[in-house]
This record gives sequence, C-alpha cells and structure tokens, in this order.
Amino acid sequence: MSDIDTAEQYADTAGRAVLETIRAYGVTAVFGIPGTHNLELYRPLADLGIRAVTNRHEQGSGYGADGWAQQTGLPGVVITTSGPGLQNAMSAIGTAFCESRPLLVLSPGVPLGAEFADVGTLHETKDATAMVGAIAEWSRRVRSAAEAVDAVHDAFALFRTGRPRPVHIEIPLDVLEAAADVPAEDRRARARPPRASGDAGAVAEAARLLSAAVTPVIVVGGGATAAAAEVTALAEQLGAPVLTTLNGKGVVDEQHPLALGSNLRLAAAREVAEAADVLLVIGSKLGEAELWTPRLEARGAVVRIDVSPAQIDKNLSATVGIVGDAAATAGALLAALPQGAARVPALDAVRSAIVAEMRETAPDTVALAEIIAAGLPDDAIVAGDSSQIVYMALGSVLRPQHPHSLLYTPTYATLGYGLPAAIGARVAQTERPVVTVIGDGALMFCVNELVTAIEQRLDVTIVCVDNGGYAEIRQNEVDRGMAPIGVDLVQPDWAALAQAFGGVGRRVDRRDDIASSIRAAIAEGGVQLVHIPQAAL
Repeated sequence: MSDIDTAEQYADTAGRAVLETIRAYGVTAVFGIPGTHNLELYRPLADLGIRAVTNRHEQGSGYGADGWAQQTGLPGVVITTSGPGLQNAMSAIGTAFCESRPLLVLSPGVPLGAEFADVGTLHETKDATAMVGAIAEWSRRVRSAAEAVDAVHDAFALFRTGRPRPVHIEIPLDVLEAAADVPAEDRRARARPPRASGDAGAVAEAARLLSAAVTPVIVVGGGATAAAAEVTALAEQLGAPVLTTLNGKGVVDEQHPLALGSNLRLAAAREVAEAADVLLVIGSKLGEAELWTPRLEARGAVVRIDVSPAQIDKNLSATVGIVGDAAATAGALLAALPQGAARVPALDAVRSAIVAEMRETAPDTVALAEIIAAGLPDDAIVAGDSSQIVYMALGSVLRPQHPHSLLYTPTYATLGYGLPAAIGARVAQTERPVVTVIGDGALMFCVNELVTAIEQRLDVTIVCVDNGGYAEIRQNEVDRGMAPIGVDLVQPDWAALAQAFGGVGRRVDRRDDIASSIRAAIAEGGVQLVHIPQAAL
C-alpha cells in the first residue's frame, strides 16, 4: 500500500473525530507519549493545530496536563498507549480525583471481542476500564466512533457544570483506526449550560444570616478559583476575613486587607474561622490534609456553597447549604445582601500570630522559604511538590495576587509533581515566569522531565532545595525510636546534571546568594536549575 493510500485509509478515523471534538472545545495542547497502538490519536494533531508535548513518563504527562489546565481553565488532555502507558498515568489520575482537577485521558484498548482473552497480545491488560474507573470519576470503553465523541461531550459537561475530576475514554484499537461515521455537526462543541446559582430560598436565608453577623469569616477552596471577583466583592461587602485552602490560594489577592492566606494548617488561622458567628465556606470539603487536624470545629452558623451536593455537609454540617456554581452563587448572595461595604476588621494581630506560629513550627525551613520568595517576581507561577520547603513554609510565605499561582497537590501529596506541572503551565502561557520549587527527593521522581523542557524550548527555573534525602521521614523514624533507614540519599551533582540535559546549572553555597541566583536564572531564561544544598548554608 502506498503512502497516499495509507493517508486516505486513515483520513477520518474515530481518533480524528475525538480530537476534532476536543479541539472544538478550545484545547490546544495534549500531553503523552506516542506508542504502537495510539498513533491514530496522534495523526490529526498537527492538522488541528494541537501541540503535542512528549513527556518522558506518562505520570509527567498527567501532571503537565494539570499545570496546563490550571492556567487555561480548560481540561488537561493526556494520550497514553495501552497497558503500561495507561498504568504509568495512574498516579496523575488519582491526583486529579483527590484535588478535583479536570483531566481527560484517552487510551486505545484491545479490539472488540478480544476482552479478557488473555492470549499474550502486546500490552494486553485484564480490564483497563475497570482499572482506571477505580480511581477516576468515570471510565468508559466505547464501541464506536459516535460513542467516543459522545463521551468527550459528556466529559466537558462534567468539567463545566460539576465537580471537575478525571475521566478516561478507552477506544478499542479496531474502532480507533476505523472510518468514523460521525457528522461534522456532532463534533462541534456544545453550548455551555447556564451556571446554577443555587436555590433562591437558601440564598435568601444565607443572606439573612450573613447580614446579621458581627464576626463573619469566609473560607475558600479550590472549587472557587473561577470566582475570584465575586468572592472578593462578597468579602468586602461583609467585612469578612478570608482564609483559603492551598487549592484556593489566591482567590482573594493575598495583599488584600481582608486576606489571611492559605494558613488553615496553623491553629492561629483556624481559630479565626472557628470563632466566626457565621462561617461561609465556598468550594471546599475542609479535608484533614488541608487542615492538619481532623476537622474544623465551627462555633457559629455555617453557610456552605458547593457545586456538588455531596460536599454540603462533608466534614462540617451546614446550617444553610447551597448547591451551585461558586461564582454564580456568590454573585446571587452578594445581590441579596444590603448594599454598602462593611468596616474592615483589624487583622494585624492575627497576621502576626499566624506568622509567629509558622516560624516557630519550622524556623529554618521558613527562613529559607522567605529568602527564596524574595527572589521570585510578584507574578511568578510557582509549582510546588510534596517537599518540606513547600508544605512547611512556601505555601504560607507566598502571597500571590491570583488563583493558580501556586500549583500543588495538598491531598494526594505525591512526589514528582512540581517539574512536569511547571512545564504544563509554561506551555499554556508565556507572560508570567514559571518556577518549580522542589526537594531533592521529589526532583529525582521527575528529573527525566528536564529534557522535556529542553525539547519544548521552555523558560522554566527549577529551585532544588537539597536536604539530603527524605528529611521528614527520617525525623518520623527517629521519633518512633528507629535508626534512620532508607532516607539518607546519595545526591548527584545537580548543576552538572542540568547541564548534561542541555540546561544551565547553578550551585548556591551562600545564603546571601540565593535570591540573586534565582533572579538571574529567571532573567536568563531557558531551563535553569538552582541547587541549594541546605547543609552547606
């Protein structure tokens, strides 16, 4: 068969129909690795104007897609091959589920009729759909191109109107490569449904409680990142201090007089929320991983707004629960309140108590984080990892003006997220500097993605805080009376490693040089690694 015949054979497959539909919703980049079975998902990308980012491991593809999604407001899309490629993406799928992030994973599957055959075909998997379905919002094995396209529309309906979580579409290989009988109109994006603003009676009751409140407080989670303007206006109308989870960080500009940051892990911040006579919670499940304590014990009335009915009483029962989109419902609530901004409460003493507790909890780590933050531009996007420098310090020290300025996974808390997430964020936009701050242990989980950043010609700065291994786990072992085992790790020459990949490496041995080295790396551009060996400081 000639190249022309082959091109004609694959001119309009199910793979193309699926990617055309995804492109119609505005997606301009996909993350993944081409493989033997997924080539018909790759064939149409260039023609459709979709950028293909080839990561060096599918876990990195999932985290890159997440970083991209947080900057664009669109779902991240991952293409894996069958079997091991899909399995490699499972940690990212689990992360997206726990952190409520929109992720669409496409994979080929065994041909129709070959399910559970167990005959030793390449990448044969017992039940890929069930495997992913165990940790995703849903996972579907389709039987036709039309079903595949419908599944894409269903995914975008979820991302637009429900709690965004990962979904997986498995397309049997024979379906994927066959001609698609899907009309052009069916491949077009469907109209966005109206945003639900909640039950009018519940909104009125919430407004009554809040208008009578003397010490109202707002807690904001990741479900409110698209409602920054509405939440800020609501806080100003009520004169209510605002605390956020890490996923909700920046929904209210942290330089705002009412902002108390993402400090719910600290007792001084939780006490502000617990002492409120009316506590308004928007888009958060108030999970233990964010609170660092089993639950928030509110002493006053509780108003909760969430797009998911299952969240209204989760971890804290609501006096008034409103099921609706965060922006639309906050807007409706604002309209129902008496007009005129309230007095801004004095919060300096509270801020001082929060900072004092933070510094007392981890003095050396916080001091280092403050130096790193001094080297970052105000508009930097920072991808963190599950490293002490981030969760013990930088998550509180940074004070961004916008949501999605700190990319992090506080609930799933996986290692290896920071670098690929930074890559995805940089692919999405070029206006703001992108930096990942990551521990040496976490960076070794994703160091292969350095070459992805080089290949994609991205400006990404990696700040590697090297504490010699898994320092927190080492302390956990000591606290249990154990001799440290498996936690003191051999380190590469990090600067030389970056250079071997084609980037620039900088080792910083003086504390006074940290901020200036970070600034110089960002200004120079390209892939830069700033290695900070804590033991040498």
